[in-house]
Amino acid sequence: MTDTESLIRTLDAAESTPDAVRLRGRTYALLRPAGGALVADVGCGTGRAVAELAGLGARAVGVDGDGTMLAAARERFPGIDVRAGDAAALPFEAGELRGYRADKLFHLLPDPDFALAEARRVLAPGGRIVLVGQDWDTIVIDSDRPATTRAIVHARADALPRPRAARAYRNLLLDAGFGDTSLEVHTAVFTDAAVLPWLTRLAGSVGADEAGPWLADQARRAEAGRLMVALPMFVAAATR
Repeated sequence: MTDTESLIRTLDAAESTPDAVRLRGRTYALLRPAGGALVADVGCGTGRAVAELAGLGARAVGVDGDGTMLAAARERFPGIDVRAGDAAALPFEAGELRGYRADKLFHLLPDPDFALAEARRVLAPGGRIVLVGQDWDTIVIDSDRPATTRAIVHARADALPRPRAARAYRNLLLDAGFGDTSLEVHTAVFTDAAVLPWLTRLAGSVGADEAGPWLADQARRAEAGRLMVALPMFVAAATR
């Protein structure tokens, strides 16, 4: 299994939880997609949000730079519009969009300012932008090994270009010239074994001698119904 295939399986598990479904619904409400309005899901991955936005009546387009993700999106949701593109160079004309959504993307961007300048370019006046994602330094995991937990969380955060971008969403939007800004925090809580593959990926940020016993503890907690992972998700919205 490739890294992308493993990521897709992990995302599938996370995105099917009731918390994730509610959170996506909240982002759609903040986006305010009027019937027939052209909206883009930037960093669309396997296309779930594109299909859901289309189901709400929007003309939804997904943009992603990963060809494997785009192929998976087309296979899973035949007929959706997904295109290859970069957050800093979107395949749209100036003022073409009425809505822009980016989910779990900005922590991967070395310079979010370029992406937000591009978002302003493609959004029409009055268009809406919604950003959603986790702050990688604020993951909460119950464990008998708190020092290892801290090491894992911070090592994973330090491996990302902008691990704390989510806490800065509102200020990034203000700096880019957007108005009518809002910021919310929605905490996803996981208490069963479905989150173990994600924890395994997370623990890959430290050595096996630390990760092994820590993951064994998490597996025991899952088996006993004692697992607890809390993931604060920041949602910011603004108007062009």
